[in-house]
Amino acid sequence: MTWTDEELVARSIGGDADSFNQLILRWERPIYALAYRQIGREEDARDVCQETFLRAYRALGGFRGQAKFSSWLYRIALNLCRDWVRRERRTPTVQAPEDVDLLDLAATREPSESIEDLVARKDLTRIVERAMKRLPEEQRTAIILKEYHGLTFQEIADLVGCPLSTVKTRLYQGLTVLRRELAHTRGASLT
Repeated sequence: MTWTDEELVARSIGGDADSFNQLILRWERPIYALAYRQIGREEDARDVCQETFLRAYRALGGFRGQAKFSSWLYRIALNLCRDWVRRERRTPTVQAPEDVDLLDLAATREPSESIEDLVARKDLTRIVERAMKRLPEEQRTAIILKEYHGLTFQEIADLVGCPLSTVKTRLYQGLTVLRRELAHTRGASLT
């Protein structure tokens, strides 16, 4: 039987340690992905992910179910990411994982993707990452939560504690900057 997040939380509060482990297994990858996209460094993203679950476990008794468990967990992770960025006093950087080799990656691709296509896709990824770094934190967060994690506008508004219209504005403005940067970069490479 598959339990809902809220049922697992209730069981965890009741003393069932395995229920919280199930929550970790369910949410570890999305929380790590969020941290990695916010911070851009594997090791630090793992630390933030681990700290997120540690804080969630400690505060589990205070979870009232007014929001979804996932939203509560995302909020903890986002706050930890903000703290990390402030503490490090640097803008997030996105780097390729250390264990990824471009040639190995190219060899494992479907034969339908040429090396030129792979390089072009990698270049596009770098351009998007560079443009994302330039965005204000609020716009970057809105884009990451909407485009990478699939949250609704209302879920993002609840999560970051701002009006729905503000989330839509941040997303629109951030995507406009990304499109402009992409068009500018492509135009520069054609000349």
